[in-house]
Amino acid sequence: MPDLNKPVAAVTGLNHLTLSVSDLERSFHFYVEVLGLKPLARWKNGAYLLAGHNWICLSLDKECRTNPLAEYTHSAFSVAREGFEFFSQKAATGEFQLWKINQSEGDSLYLLDPDGHKLELHVRDWQSRLKNLRAKAYEGLILF
Repeated sequence: MPDLNKPVAAVTGLNHLTLSVSDLERSFHFYVEVLGLKPLARWKNGAYLLAGHNWICLSLDKECRTNPLAEYTHSAFSVAREGFEFFSQKAATGEFQLWKINQSEGDSLYLLDPDGHKLELHVRDWQSRLKNLRAKAYEGLILF
């Protein structure tokens, strides 16, 4: 008999991320020309882009936000060390609007896209984060 407390099939990864945008041309330019995502497809009301192996959808939406949300929720993209330095220089010249200054381990740059979606460009991975937590644990930390 199956254990009803465990899912029959587990989620295997993030399939795609869809971002509502108010101006497809502006957002397409930002994600492709500024951040360097690879365009896969584009149509009147949307576009598919690739960030490494991750699929991103830009979807034109008349209900799109106009300001960043107050909460911490954000999307983090991996960047190589060289890429991080490149984007940091762009941030220093004011090319990006920053929403937070990094105070955690690893190099991160917190910026806003043209519609106020909170993004993070991060150099390290989850393994380095857990290694750091072992050395400097958050209050109430449980590692699995």
